[in-house]
Amino acid sequence: MNPLLLLNQCGQSVWLDSISRGLIIGGGLQGLIDRDGVTGVTSNPTIFAKALTGSSDYDDTINHIIGLQPGISNAALAERLMIEDIQMAADLLRPVFDRTQGADGFVSLEVSPACAGDTEATIAEARRLWFDVARLNAMIKVPATSAGIAAVEVLIAQGINVNITLMFSLDHYEAVAKAYLHGLNGHQGRHHVSSVASIFVSRLDAVVDPLLDAIGSSEAKRLRGRVALANARRIYRRFMAIFHGEPFIDLRRRGARVQRVLWASTGTKDPTYSDVLYIEGLVAPETITTVPPATLDAFRDHGTVEVDSLDAAAEADDATLAAAARLGVNLFALTERLQSDGIAAFARSHQQLLEALAQKRRTTAGTAS
Repeated sequence: MNPLLLLNQCGQSVWLDSISRGLIIGGGLQGLIDRDGVTGVTSNPTIFAKALTGSSDYDDTINHIIGLQPGISNAALAERLMIEDIQMAADLLRPVFDRTQGADGFVSLEVSPACAGDTEATIAEARRLWFDVARLNAMIKVPATSAGIAAVEVLIAQGINVNITLMFSLDHYEAVAKAYLHGLNGHQGRHHVSSVASIFVSRLDAVVDPLLDAIGSSEAKRLRGRVALANARRIYRRFMAIFHGEPFIDLRRRGARVQRVLWASTGTKDPTYSDVLYIEGLVAPETITTVPPATLDAFRDHGTVEVDSLDAAAEADDATLAAAARLGVNLFALTERLQSDGIAAFARSHQQLLEALAQKRRTTAGTAS
């Protein structure tokens, strides 16, 4: 049986970490939904920049829009193209959304990286995108900065689906879960709202492993490739304590949805590791794994699915994280840096997207940007 479908049977959703006009209109996304049980799509400025620069799929639309609005800015044009992609993908996934009664079938669109440090700007941008996309199965992505977490509470209370992103630590997760619960309590009629908490996985090993290599001891070498999974599984156990424990009991009775944990950054960055390491190590109910296309193909080809590995690994995970701390690996500092670096990377990608769009305007329409 297709291993991706086995993940579904274990209670884990598979979302594609990619979007492009060609994938949508060419039938590729529908094929992934039908064949592989893909039930969602995530996007970010990096993904859109690659989609725009990697094909001519957007050229006719760009020419049409600037023909009607010659003075449209590159930023407004980029947003228009992104929203169209999100709407088309959401329409393809609407049957999943309906079948699961609003529990799955979502497509995520990110607020501008420029809003990352401004709560009010994040709220305003998220609301505007929510109403512009106008799809019940859309999710607005908000980074888990202090400003973003404050915005999440307001957006949830307003009934806007939110994907909280760029989370790397247990501290990030606990603050986000708290904001979600407060948002639900802030408006008793918003229990239809859906939210996911996106934990970035492989990026942590990408910064921890070089530190372990520099230490060079046998203990340090044994920890390579293990810290990110241990950290993620610890967060999942906290999720279980919150959403299957006292903090969520009253809200559950009132019909509120669990804020599922989403595993992001699941592509393997170290070529010496298995290319499905971060999928196989994080199979658990009420979670989502977001998978880039190459990793999805790899898992379909040779992935294996084992259930209950997260609970069984608790003692070993605690030992791994304790050993890393003894060796001087400061997870708090590293995860804070990773979040800052992630925001900066998305800002760069957004700028690259605008520059690529300006170039396309010059080459396809002869219009000065």
